[in-house]
Amino acid sequence: MLTLDPKTLPIPKLHQYLLGAIGPRPIAFASTIDEKGNSNLAPFSFFNVFSANPPILIFSPARSGRTNETKDTYKNVKVNPEVVINVVNYDIVHQMSLASSPYAPGVSEFLKAGFTPIKSDLIKPMRVAESPVQFECKVNEVIELGAEGGAGNLIICEVVKIHIHEDVLDENGMIDQHKIDLVSRMGGNWYCRADEKSMFEIMKPITTCGIGFDHLPADIRNSNLLTGNDLGHLAGIEEIPNETDVNEYKLIELSELFVSLENEPVKLEESLHQRAKELLQENKLEEAWLTLLSFNN
Repeated sequence: MLTLDPKTLPIPKLHQYLLGAIGPRPIAFASTIDEKGNSNLAPFSFFNVFSANPPILIFSPARSGRTNETKDTYKNVKVNPEVVINVVNYDIVHQMSLASSPYAPGVSEFLKAGFTPIKSDLIKPMRVAESPVQFECKVNEVIELGAEGGAGNLIICEVVKIHIHEDVLDENGMIDQHKIDLVSRMGGNWYCRADEKSMFEIMKPITTCGIGFDHLPADIRNSNLLTGNDLGHLAGIEEIPNETDVNEYKLIELSELFVSLENEPVKLEESLHQRAKELLQENKLEEAWLTLLSFNN
C-alpha cells in the first residue's frame, strides 16, 4: 500500500490524489454578480448539501495552485453575498465545462457558453434557465481555509427559493433520479453520469437492524465466491428465512440443480453460492438466502 504524508507532496500532486479518490462529486454551477452588476458563472465540485433545517449548501472556490489567485466567484460573494447554485445534468455538461474557461472578469459566461439568464425572485444573480434545479441562496458566511495556492474558501449558503423543472418530477411531485440525469466530477478530465446503468438501490436501515456478520452461518461467511460486499448485503436481512420456506424454494426453484449434481456436493455448493451471488446483484436478497440455505436442508 502506498502511504503518503500530504505535507511532503507538491500541491498539484496532492490535488490529483484528492480528486482521484474522492468522487463522484456533485457540481455547484454558481451564478454571482460583481460590484458593477456583471454576471459570473462558474462550476465547482467541492460542493454538497449540509442541512435541511435550515437548508444549507456549501461550496468552495479554491485559490489557484499555480498563481494563488482567488476565483471571481469568491470575490463576488464578498461584495454581494448572494448566489444561485444551478444543478448540472447531462444535457448541459459541455456548456458547463465551457463556462469554466478562464475568461476575463466582466466577460459573461452566460453568453460564452450559450446559457439563458433568467431573473431570480429574491436575489440579484441570474439563474440558468437550462438547469433542471436552481437554488437561490443568501451567503451566510465565507470561511477562508488558507492563504496559499490550493486553499479552499467555504461559501456557506442558505437556500431561500428553489426552482425545479417539472419534466424531472415523478407522479408524486418529487425529483425522479432517472429523469434528472445528473452528472458529477471525477479525477482528471473524467465525469460520471447518474443514469439507469450506473444507479442502484440499497434500502436504508433507518428503522431496522440487519442480523450482522456475526450471525452469518459459517459456510456462508467462509465462502470462496461471496465477497465482503456480498456478505454485507446478506447480513442486512432482519431475519433468516425459516426451514419451511427454504424447502419449498428448493423444491420449486432448485430441484433440477440438486438432481444434476446430487453426487457432486462440492460442485453443488459452489453452484448455489454462484447463483446466490447473481441474485444479490439483482437485489434479490431473500432468494439469495433461500438458495444458500438449501444446501444443508
